[in-house]
Amino acid sequence: MVRLDKFLSDAGLASRRELKTLLKTGTVTVNGKPVADGAAKLDPETDRVCVHGEPVEGPRRVVLLLHKPAGYVTSTEDPRDRTVMELIPSALRRQKPVPVGRLDKETEGLLLLTNDGDLAHRLISPKHGVEKRYYARHEGTASLEDVEAFAAGLTLKDGTLCRPAVLRPLGPGESEITVTEGKYHQVRRMMASRGMTVTYLRREQEGPLGLDGLALGETRELTEEEIAALCAL
Repeated sequence: MVRLDKFLSDAGLASRRELKTLLKTGTVTVNGKPVADGAAKLDPETDRVCVHGEPVEGPRRVVLLLHKPAGYVTSTEDPRDRTVMELIPSALRRQKPVPVGRLDKETEGLLLLTNDGDLAHRLISPKHGVEKRYYARHEGTASLEDVEAFAAGLTLKDGTLCRPAVLRPLGPGESEITVTEGKYHQVRRMMASRGMTVTYLRREQEGPLGLDGLALGETRELTEEEIAALCAL
């Protein structure tokens, strides 16, 4: 059993203070009956809570896949830039998902968000070796020596050690890069260390998940089967 005001607050409808005013209006109902007492107890599994006649969905695990466009920072809030949270439908934002790792402002592609902290940690932690595949356009053309250097593990100019990665040349000025960690601007810095400045970067896959035709800027919620596949990594 939980308090009504906590249930509504966790659902992201309003702050505890704002809920006091909302409850006084008589627009909050539990099983069809108006309830003005925020301390009233309810069972989230069986009781039906509505505000202005609309059902309120309590907290639940969500895992979202966003096709991030360039121009958005991977953050829940930022005083200067647009954030990826602005692209998430409001009903899903109320479940308080946060980005899993980061894509820099100008990088496009697959970005996961979740309110499941344990799952987020598993996906981010290098020890789990979750593969992330990128498509890059860049200056120059990747050589066999570059491929071998990536496979051996690069040391960047500032001394940062990168785990072995896969570089697959696709032709002049195009490559596919697969890494199992997510250091700051890692793919761009790895390519730059080999003299190939990246001009466009898109993450196309993370673990078993791909973009699968999801339009730029769109979000979808993962299925239970997809979540299970992530948890099994």
